[in-house]
Amino acid sequence: MTQALVTLLAQAERERDAALAELARAENHARRLQTQAEQLHQYRSDLRQRNPASGQAAPIDSVLVHQGFSGRLQDVIDQQQAQRLAALAQVERQRRSLLPLELRVASVRKLLGRRAQAVQRVQHQRDQRQTDETAQRLGRRDAWSAAGSDSAHAPLSDAGR
Repeated sequence: MTQALVTLLAQAERERDAALAELARAENHARRLQTQAEQLHQYRSDLRQRNPASGQAAPIDSVLVHQGFSGRLQDVIDQQQAQRLAALAQVERQRRSLLPLELRVASVRKLLGRRAQAVQRVQHQRDQRQTDETAQRLGRRDAWSAAGSDSAHAPLSDAGR
């Protein structure tokens, strides 16, 4: 029975460890997307500062190219934002799926602990019973020895003389 619990614990730990690894991968992915988002926002900020239409006379072609590129950059930022939100949602799903696995590992460990305590309790009771029986036998033997030695050393009565 205990071996089955040990096997169950090993399986539960493997499942939990796999879920932890998935969570770590999801968190790393979300961090990379966050870094990428920050870079894109910084790039857009830099691009706005170099806007050819910002108070200077610029050829219309330059302004149109800049606006077209800014529009495509905004599309990329929007798409990246959607990916980042999806990655954060995945991290949250992974965290929620990890909780029951952690509880299962803890429950099996607790059950194994209880079983071990029960085995120790039974062993302690067995040892105590054995000690009590040994003490009882020794007490009887000492009582018989004392009774036997008392009669051997008893003074002879007048009838025996």
